[in-house]
Amino acid sequence: MPHIVIEHSAGLEHSHDLQALCDALFETVAAHPSVSGPQAVRARCFAATAARVGVAPQTFAHAALYLLPGRDEATQTEMARQVLDVLDAHLPDIGSLSVRVQDLNPPYLKRTL
Repeated sequence: MPHIVIEHSAGLEHSHDLQALCDALFETVAAHPSVSGPQAVRARCFAATAARVGVAPQTFAHAALYLLPGRDEATQTEMARQVLDVLDAHLPDIGSLSVRVQDLNPPYLKRTL
């Protein structure tokens, strides 16, 4: 059930291939041994309409990695590191990159075709 939601500086969609970033995040997380397969993974990006960060350049990308409860801290840390590595590979010139892991507490409902 991992969902990766990337908040980023406005305008990155013009200078970086955010679809390639989503694809790489999707593939990386789907391949993790704690994930049941690609049908469980979602990756998406949203631009911040306004932001300020304390680094130069004034750009950022922050990943929220949402997981269902049950993974231990070492697994969460490993997954977060993998997400940060993908962000760094695709956004090497961005001023601030970060990842936060968040447990999704039940109930979690979904519908797919």
